[in-house]
Order: sequence, then C-alpha cells, then structure tokens
Amino acid sequence: AKALKEALPGVPLIKYVGPQVWASRPGRAKTLAQSVDHLLALYAFDAPWFEREGLETTVVGSQALHVDMNAADPAAFRARRGIAPDADLLLVLPGSRPSEIKLMTPVYEGAVGQLKRANPALEVAVVAAGTVADDVAGRIAAWPFRVHLVSEAEKYDAMKAATVALATSGTVSTELALAGAPMVIGYRFQPLSYAIMKPFFTGKYATLFNHAADEEIARELIQKDATPGNVAAEVSRLLADPEARRTLAERQTAALDLMGRNAPDPSSLAADAVLRVIAAKAGR
Repeated sequence: AKALKEALPGVPLIKYVGPQVWASRPGRAKTLAQSVDHLLALYAFDAPWFEREGLETTVVGSQALHVDMNAADPAAFRARRGIAPDADLLLVLPGSRPSEIKLMTPVYEGAVGQLKRANPALEVAVVAAGTVADDVAGRIAAWPFRVHLVSEAEKYDAMKAATVALATSGTVSTELALAGAPMVIGYRFQPLSYAIMKPFFTGKYATLFNHAADEEIARELIQKDATPGNVAAEVSRLLADPEARRTLAERQTAALDLMGRNAPDPSSLAADAVLRVIAAKAGR
C-alpha cells in the first residue's frame, strides 16, 4: 500500500478494516497511517488507535452486528432433535480453525463429561463450522455421550434454543450475544506460540463485547485457565441460576449497543465515506 501511495499520489487509498491493534502490536497503527489516506473501521474503540497516528478514520460498523435472528426458530430446533422445551441445552462452539478444534475439543469433552455426570439429563449440541465440519464430526463421534451435531444451516436456531453456550473466542461470541445466549468463552494457543505472542498482547479481553464494555461480562477462560474443571464450573454455575443467565444475556446485549448494534447499515456508511474521501481529494 505504501508503494502504491507513492506511485499514485493523486489517488486516495482507503483501507477497509484495520488490524486489531487494541489486542496486540499497536505499532501497526503507525505503519498503516503511513500507507493509506483513510481507514474504515468496524468499531468505535478502533478509531483512537489510528487517529492518534494522524490517520483519518470513519467508523462504519460490522455486518456481524446486523445478523437477523428473527428468523431463527428455537422451538423447531428442539422439536427436530427430540429435546424437550424445558430441558437444559448446552451449545458448544469449538471454533472454525483446525488449530482451535485440535486444542479446544479435548477441553470441552472433559468439561461436558463432568457436567453430564452431574446432570445426565443435560442435552448437548455441538456446532460444526463449515471449514472444519468433518474434523469436528469425527472428534465428536468418539465422545462417550449423546451429542446433537449442528450444521451451519441451523446454527442460529441452536443459538436461540441454548440454555447456555460454551464458545471458543471469535466472531461467534457476537452472534451468540445477538441470539440472547448466555455464554462462557474459552481459548488456547499452542504453548510456544503463546509464549512468543504474549508480550505483544495489549488488550485485557479476548471477546469483542467484553473489550467494548471494558469489563469481563462473559467469563473468559484463556490458556492455562481453560481447563475442563474450570469450564465445567462456569457452565454449571449458569445452568443452576436462571437469574444469572438472564442478567448475563442482558449485559451482553447492552455491550453490543456499545459496539454499534443499532447503527445504520455498514455498507451504506462505508460507501458514503468513500465518496466523501474521493470528493475531498478532488477538491470539491
């Protein structure tokens, strides 16, 4: 981008979505500011990192906040799977990357095993993201208890149907919050990778809505804290307390508002920003 900017000085360069410098390696903000003329950022908390480096930034919002959950049918999902309307349902979302599946599935199997021993009636569903569907299905088949395998096509139905969700950190946490599902978040890196990356981490939280609210709304169990026992304890606490679930779901939704849940369509905001930058560059 920097070379292109030098080669075409009269052409405005606009970057859509900046690096997550709030989470790690904040020096990337300065590098980007030297390479482009304008940034279209997803969230309000992105902007200050780039603006302080002199990069004009427009917050356009994220399409992830505009997923329509109204069409989701939790009752139909439970009926299809033979899950009683009043049964506790734990929805597990192990991730969308092969490394996440490899590291997190054993943790979740151990946690769910503990939960099932304490409550044999607990229903368990696992979402198999399209990119890792076969891997997830193969691993889940070996679990020593019944599991409902959920495809991408019925993911939102399952989210709305869940009593509690257990999710690997990622965009899925935003979708779960939109669905009103109280959740526990887990994540593990390869030990060597974590040791190398840890000095570069700048964010306090891994989950976007936790970061937006600057507090741990949904419990995060990261690296050494992501053990079967810890995960089971957090999920069990929520399963046993309807009021805690309701409060958590409400706080998650409020945090989404801080991220721009009720803002105009991101595509329209982005298009308007691009036109403004072009007009300004042309001197209109």
